[in-house]
Amino acid sequence: MQKTLENRFLIILLSLLFFQFTSAQKPQKWNAVEIYNQIQKLNFLGSVLYIAAHPDDENTRLISYLSNDKKARTAYLSLTRGDGGQNLIGPELRELLGVIRTQELIEARKIDGGEQFFSRANDFGFSKNPNETFEIWDREKVLADVVWTIRKFQPDVIINRFDHRTSGTTHGHHTASAILSVESFKLANNPKRFPEQLKWFSTWQPKRLFFNPSIWFYGNQEKFDQADKSKFISMETGVYYAETGKSNQEIAALSRSSHKSQGFGSTGSRGQDTEYLELINGEKLNNKSNIFDGIDTSWNRVKGGKAIGELLNQIESKFNFSNPSASLPDLIKTYQMIASLDENHWKSIKLEELKNIIAGCSGLYLEAVSNVQQATPGSTVKLKLEAINRSAIPMELSGISLFPNQKNIILNTKLSTNIAEKTTIDLELDENLEYSQPYWLKNKGTTGMYEVTEQQNIGIPDIIREVKIQFNIKINDIIIPFERDVVYKYNDKVKGEMYNYLDIIPDASTKILDQVSFFNDGKTKKMAVQVKAGKDNIEGNVQLELADNWQVTPATIAFSLEKKEMEKTLYFDVTPPENPSEVIAKSSVTINNKKLEKEQIIINYDHISKQQVLLPAEAKFKKLDLKTTNERIGYIMGAGDEVPECLSQMGYSVSILSPEEINSRSLTNFDVIITGIRAYNTLSGLKIRQHLLLEFVKKGKTLIVQYNTPDSNIPHNIAPYPLTISQDRVTDENATVEFLAPNHPILNYPNQITQKDFKGWTQEQGLYYPNEFDSAFTPILSSHDKGETPKKGALLVATYGKGQYIYTGLSLFRELPMGVSGAYRLLANMIALKTPESEIFNLKE
Repeated sequence: MQKTLENRFLIILLSLLFFQFTSAQKPQKWNAVEIYNQIQKLNFLGSVLYIAAHPDDENTRLISYLSNDKKARTAYLSLTRGDGGQNLIGPELRELLGVIRTQELIEARKIDGGEQFFSRANDFGFSKNPNETFEIWDREKVLADVVWTIRKFQPDVIINRFDHRTSGTTHGHHTASAILSVESFKLANNPKRFPEQLKWFSTWQPKRLFFNPSIWFYGNQEKFDQADKSKFISMETGVYYAETGKSNQEIAALSRSSHKSQGFGSTGSRGQDTEYLELINGEKLNNKSNIFDGIDTSWNRVKGGKAIGELLNQIESKFNFSNPSASLPDLIKTYQMIASLDENHWKSIKLEELKNIIAGCSGLYLEAVSNVQQATPGSTVKLKLEAINRSAIPMELSGISLFPNQKNIILNTKLSTNIAEKTTIDLELDENLEYSQPYWLKNKGTTGMYEVTEQQNIGIPDIIREVKIQFNIKINDIIIPFERDVVYKYNDKVKGEMYNYLDIIPDASTKILDQVSFFNDGKTKKMAVQVKAGKDNIEGNVQLELADNWQVTPATIAFSLEKKEMEKTLYFDVTPPENPSEVIAKSSVTINNKKLEKEQIIINYDHISKQQVLLPAEAKFKKLDLKTTNERIGYIMGAGDEVPECLSQMGYSVSILSPEEINSRSLTNFDVIITGIRAYNTLSGLKIRQHLLLEFVKKGKTLIVQYNTPDSNIPHNIAPYPLTISQDRVTDENATVEFLAPNHPILNYPNQITQKDFKGWTQEQGLYYPNEFDSAFTPILSSHDKGETPKKGALLVATYGKGQYIYTGLSLFRELPMGVSGAYRLLANMIALKTPESEIFNLKE
């Protein structure tokens, strides 16, 4: 067991040192300019840690500048994985969105040259101040994670994106990130704080802590230009890299454009560009143009390193762009010199950097390709190994080592110039191999924190993949190990050569097809449970588990599947109890007395690596007092949500409409049109067809508009009467709701809405409420966060012509997929609101 733990820690360490150089989509193939830049970076021993709260908070211009111009080892610590945001590219929310945004950050760092870290903090949604944030995060654990990252990364300089002194003026997560960074600056060097971390890393004291102000903090360019910057230092980051043909801002824009789920595509700029820093703590600067002033960033900072720096200076000055392999003899000598150093922080980092440079200079191509993309523990996969030396320097593939079982195979194969050496081996996967999944989702966390039980895993950005091949290459009688993840490669007729990682999967997975199901009529329903084979020839039993007061028959259903990836849908009869009830249904598969309870979710977008997520196979079954009517609904998708599926579960006929399909004739097929979240922000074609939607209302139909953010894309006629969308929101999902118009039909028909309908909401009550609206609107609800004035824009209703216009900022897109009963009941009332103005009673009560 101890051996297994040691092996896994070695794999984790390799992942930490190596992730910024690898890609599941394409193997690394450096050109001469990139190799030269890496040699320069090899000769710089300084580091910067940038700290903020979310993916997309980071200043990619500064990260790119420090990494590419200053050659500093630069990393971004995002306290969260962005789980609480919205998704512009698909329906994934919460932890699945966090997986997407994690990968987007990893892709961003591949572009700007940085590294990536996280804490265990869960992005639970918008917070108005750090005190509110710390009520939900476990402050001590997040603080420990920041200290852990500092001790592990050992930055000379820390830069905060946000100001620790601005409580209540920005997102609470933002200020919280700066507060924890300021507190960690000295704590990281205190051995009495978080002493359990010292098993892996020593204490560390950074030299300086800065705050990175920008236009955003001042509101606009004019205010920023007029601000007193006498206490700031400045850096000219508008660098043009002639060897690559790109400005620093263009590289930063490409990096920022990786945040596609947030819609942060960015246009590159050129010319002068200045970044400002305010010194918060640490040593003062004599040279205010150099944040490393007084810090030895040469090899002299390492005992025995002076000669290494001198040799690297020679390699850099003599580098042959037409023949990078000419540097190999000296690079191999450098490798020997670094390897012989006493153990220190920089030794392992620089050895990994150097191995990549050696591979780049020699055109050394090493690859381990599996014959399958998914495999189960205990199975055997065939690997095609390829090694090719495209330089004139003699090399030998002395052997390979297989991880995690550390099996060694001796080969002693000569690698002749430009001759590919290929071989096939069988790789037996250990029975106890971990599944490929985001490690932070393996255990159930809380609203504010993910649970990661192994200290050494905390902060690792990506899935921890245990299956690796180490190619042991002999050059000048020196054996150098090169680690490669096992990948799956295939050809796409449009995209060409494509790569995915080898994923380790369960023998079988299962899922309940409907994530929320209603049993309001009290009748027995057939519920579909799907089982999927992870390997050939499996058989077993599927079970649907419910609370005792719910009946399910049969108790189990036997199944067999002949081929891997085959699926079978099985049906259980489920009968609800007589009284209202809500239950978590769980499906499971039992094979050879082994119970498997995971649903396999695949996230596959072109801009990130394919991801497997394994979550508990659960769904909500509900018998509640929900009455619906029979309206035909047209739904216009915006940023992406699951509301249409929820409407179908309620029994409505739902059709998805694109803006191009909106015309006077098509609208006659519907009684109600609902626009998805941020539809007017994201769909340019919707704006020019808004008059058709208002005419639809005027003729006696209903238009329900879900929240949008205030921007220039919002049409002036988003509503039939003046309405201004603001930043107002109620982040406390448990905030008390006052009924401003208690007799309005929207609170009474077909469901009687009460305070109970606002219990059990998740993440936040609502967002981007209108704060100014015409008297033609009837505000229905009022609520507010602690210490704030009442917000009346959560649900607005206006009669227009013969129909009804409804604008709501309530977070229905979050509540409905989570099965919140009150959200369903209230939405049913919105849909049923067709009463002519003359029959609506007591509107203004």
